[in-house]
Amino acid sequence: MRPNVNLPRQEAPAGTAAGLAYAVVCYFFSQGTFLYFILFLNGLWVPKGVDDGNPKPVLVALALNFGLVLLWTAQHSVMARRSFKERWTRFVPPHVERATYGLASGIALLVLMLAWTPVGGVLWSIESTVARGAIFAVQLGAWLLLLAASFEIDHYETFGLKQPLYAMQGRTPDPIEFQVKRIYRFVRHPIQTGIFVGMWAAPTMSASRFMFASLMTGYILVGLYFEERDLVRRFGARYDRYKKDVPRLLPWRMPRP
Repeated sequence: MRPNVNLPRQEAPAGTAAGLAYAVVCYFFSQGTFLYFILFLNGLWVPKGVDDGNPKPVLVALALNFGLVLLWTAQHSVMARRSFKERWTRFVPPHVERATYGLASGIALLVLMLAWTPVGGVLWSIESTVARGAIFAVQLGAWLLLLAASFEIDHYETFGLKQPLYAMQGRTPDPIEFQVKRIYRFVRHPIQTGIFVGMWAAPTMSASRFMFASLMTGYILVGLYFEERDLVRRFGARYDRYKKDVPRLLPWRMPRP
């Protein structure tokens, strides 16, 4: 999920309890889907994990899975663009636009996981119990980083709960201001950092997981290019300075005071 920086400025909408209930359902669906995503990667307690199913030849699986990731990319990126939102909010009330985006993202991710085609083979498998535990700890830390970063940018606005609540009160959320808080002083996109590390921190890296992580990493890099282009357009020189001072994904240097 991305901060909602592209929604056109709207007058205070007339919200309803139904709109808030819809947003709550969308919220829990999107959060549940992401929990499934974590378990899917690790093959734990879900009906379909990244290695489950009939393995296909590498080129066949790559073609099928690339198509799935492309569909996910189209949904996740196109719906986040300002030009799309200007048209979309003619049909969907602005105060539930973000919740609808979360619902669509959850559905797209669920389709990607359930339709995923595995391949056979293992690239590496670490036998040491201590090392495996350490790698799982790194992965857990990555998911916690993602969660903490979402609260840094207003978790409930990002996932579409605040907008319908404000609409019921005849209010609009405060305009988004450019701020650099705690985690965002170390990396510009800690949510994507959490996903990136969470996918690759695997004590056993199957060929299927490697393919999944590689394709999704490609999406992250392409998606961040377009997201940062929008952020530069919105915040101008302030964001340009931020790009120069703070790494994109990995905190390879200490932040300035």
